[in-house]
Amino acid sequence: MGAEAVHPSPAAQPAPLRVAVSARSLFNLDESHAVFEKEGLEAYLSHARTHQEDPLQPDAAFPLMKALLNLNSLAPPQTPIVDAVIVSSIHPRSGLRIINSLAHHDLPIKRTTFTGGAPTVPYLKAYDVDLFLSKSVEDAQQAVIAGIAAAVMYSAPKQASLFDDFQIRIAIDGDAVIFTDASERIYKEGGENGLRDFLEHEHLMARHPLEEGPFAKMLRVIAALQSVRINGRKPFRIVLVTARGGNSRERVLRTFEAWGMEIDEIHFLSGFKKAPILQVIRPHIFFDDQDVHVGPASLIVPSALVPWIEKPTEEAA
Repeated sequence: MGAEAVHPSPAAQPAPLRVAVSARSLFNLDESHAVFEKEGLEAYLSHARTHQEDPLQPDAAFPLMKALLNLNSLAPPQTPIVDAVIVSSIHPRSGLRIINSLAHHDLPIKRTTFTGGAPTVPYLKAYDVDLFLSKSVEDAQQAVIAGIAAAVMYSAPKQASLFDDFQIRIAIDGDAVIFTDASERIYKEGGENGLRDFLEHEHLMARHPLEEGPFAKMLRVIAALQSVRINGRKPFRIVLVTARGGNSRERVLRTFEAWGMEIDEIHFLSGFKKAPILQVIRPHIFFDDQDVHVGPASLIVPSALVPWIEKPTEEAA
């Protein structure tokens, strides 16, 4: 039997999660990108015309987008859970291959924006995007600066486990992702005493909620969507995987309580490696702000780096 969804009344229907994905993170465009880098725009466009009927192979963000859009098949058409759009800086003349590849892989993304090299962030804001997935560090960085949750997709793991049901599992770091990096800076700037200073600070500030980071807004959108039930289950499972431990745990738990936000699993690892835990969780995506975590994780689960922007100090300003 197919899954049956139970939905709130139309008046209470939450807004969908709006996800933008770049063409290069969705499909493997390495060959055409190499042509552009080595031979220039005209050679790139000629290559695109020659291969416009050849379907592209899926890349790192494809499995997640496929799974996200599958949620819509379990909800009434007038109340989608996910609203997807491709926002890419590629030239419009190469866009036909993208559209043909969407049809070939049966990926129902109806909106596409090809900016021809123009900045993508203004269009992300126009679409009111909650999450942007890209292969470009610069594009993701600019999106975060603009207040949009964004991440750089790493290459897909070669032997990832298949996902066995509809529920989207999102594993996510805390500091500099859900929260700001204010507390993390105490650790980084403290030298040999950094960890001690960090733990003491978090103990003293335990009853003061952490400030919202770049992914907090996205999590609020998802939290509202959890009111939809599919076979009695929520559409998303949110898992916090953080290096915090010891005296720094209480503040995190109190912060989610103050925000009125429910997290389905929390792993306070206190320095333990994240990859083995992620292998058990088997998320559709893992978000973290440090390559030391994203790199190893990307070998076993789909992973993306969140480019955090440090606020300038008063002296620097």
